[in-house]
Amino acid sequence: MASKRDYYEILGVAKNATEEDIKKAYRKLAMKFHPDRNQGDGAKAAEEKFKEAKEAYEMLTDAQKRAAYDQYGHAGVDPNMGAGRGGQGAEGFGGFAEAFGDIFGDIFGGQGGGRRGGGGQQVYRGSDLSYAMEITLEEAARGKETQIRIPSWEGCETCGGTGAKPGTSAKTCGSCGGSGTVHMRQGFFSIQQTCPHCHGSGKIIPDPCTTCNGQGKVKKQKTLEVKIPAGINEGMRIRSAGNGEPGVNGGPAGDLYIEIRIKQHDIFERDGDDLHCTMPVSMITAALGGNIEVPTLGGKAEIELPEGTQHGKTFRLRGKGIKGVRSSYPGDLYCHIAVETPVKLTEHQKKLLKELDESLKKGGEKHSPNAKTWTDRVKDLFK
Repeated sequence: MASKRDYYEILGVAKNATEEDIKKAYRKLAMKFHPDRNQGDGAKAAEEKFKEAKEAYEMLTDAQKRAAYDQYGHAGVDPNMGAGRGGQGAEGFGGFAEAFGDIFGDIFGGQGGGRRGGGGQQVYRGSDLSYAMEITLEEAARGKETQIRIPSWEGCETCGGTGAKPGTSAKTCGSCGGSGTVHMRQGFFSIQQTCPHCHGSGKIIPDPCTTCNGQGKVKKQKTLEVKIPAGINEGMRIRSAGNGEPGVNGGPAGDLYIEIRIKQHDIFERDGDDLHCTMPVSMITAALGGNIEVPTLGGKAEIELPEGTQHGKTFRLRGKGIKGVRSSYPGDLYCHIAVETPVKLTEHQKKLLKELDESLKKGGEKHSPNAKTWTDRVKDLFK
């Protein structure tokens, strides 16, 4: 027997393809090779390609199966779960409704990821939740452990989780017959979507519980321990599995994504793993040179200014930046010199500066090399 083709190769997508990329690729192949659109001599070949594409799609849109396949290949997934193992003909393929159910579910009001539960009802994974957390630059650099309060759901004690008022019970939905789904036609397609009356539960509650409003659960708050890794950056997310919204009809809960926001720092600006700061120095210090102290996230450091340091000069302190979560060594700290012009001078100070200015002018161009270069460029401009 010939070995099975790679699922990514079948769909023509890269291994890092998103679920949306996989859906688009499958939709294109399914439209091309579906048995309803291929009759005659090429029907058998088209049928096999349709089965192959459907199997690849089902495996790669299931997060657990995809992870197992990425790690172990075909040996990591159950071959009996593949498409095309059932009966032949139109029933074996489930028609266009089965082929396109997941793809068009979101467009026409269904919930993504729906699967059949033990009672025939659609089972859906809960939605993911997002939580924005603001931390300081120091906390981002060093990491921290903290707690957050997030919404959670608990079974309603009044109705015992049924959603029905005590003494009453839910009834089978008359629109979907308890399956939780209905079929509708959209032109050429027959679309399966969540029943709009029971919202996929397969049940209608005539007299809902007043405590939970028929949901069978009540919203609470719970405390969650969060560990922020050292080196985390703005916009990164921390995934907390299973702490999103609960699933429908016993489906798995979604995940919670903690999005990191870093407060603006008074001194430093972050650029990846590097830090930048502006260091003001006096005109005299810049002219004479000398050692100055500069701040770092780990304390103080010194840099030596050479004589005649100009405004905008940048000094690099290696390893004084931040060690990112995926970095093997820390970044650097860049100190940008800002030469300050003295203000609010006394008459005596002004006199001294004028004397200094006269003295510098007598010294000629050697005291102001940048000014000489700039003057020459201006002259060339107006030639």
